[in-house]
Amino acid sequence: MSRTERLLTLMEQLRRHRHPVSGGELAGRLGVSLRTLYRDIATLQSQGARIEGEAGVGYVLRPGFTLPPLMFTDDEIEALVLGMRWVSDRADAHLADAARHALSRISAVLPPDLRYTLESSALLVAPRQTLAGSAEVLAQTRTAMREERRVELRYMDAQERETLRIVWPCALAFFEQVSVLVAWCETRQGFRHFRTDRIRGLNLLEARYPRRRLDLLREWRLNEGIAPPSL
Repeated sequence: MSRTERLLTLMEQLRRHRHPVSGGELAGRLGVSLRTLYRDIATLQSQGARIEGEAGVGYVLRPGFTLPPLMFTDDEIEALVLGMRWVSDRADAHLADAARHALSRISAVLPPDLRYTLESSALLVAPRQTLAGSAEVLAQTRTAMREERRVELRYMDAQERETLRIVWPCALAFFEQVSVLVAWCETRQGFRHFRTDRIRGLNLLEARYPRRRLDLLREWRLNEGIAPPSL
């Protein structure tokens, strides 16, 4: 276990207890000596953690402290890099730029050893084979979902029949070669899936749809038998 990961684990252990925990118990859970534990507590206190107590009495974490973004484990950093690289390659230009900027900001506040882990990550994303849909369509769809606004679609189905729909966007799914909009369709009075590369036109309407997007998403998952994500 790296020192950064150990500090994270120590914070989590302290958060679980409302009353003082002895140094011996904490050291045992972390698999370190008491001397190392005392050094780790001093490090966290210097970073602003409100850890109160002393040797022989126990330690308690007072509320009001959030770990800075540099406190990632090696596995968490690799997960961030892989996810950001996937978004940079698969999403629309606006979201791709946001992913790259976010990764740069994270890198800027990491200590040297963790910055090396981030910059030297060997987890790569293979180039996509086809476009997942118009970048502007994807960007407008994300805006509609955030603002819970109705959308007017001109959609071409697999038989090349074009229809005009008013939909309530609730999710955007990215597959290897295409992306799919999940939405409640006013015409069909039910959930429908629209490939974004078949959307011929998209117009954000001023009117918001009458239900919360999260409620729509939950109902869609229930209908499809899809378990909610772990995050």
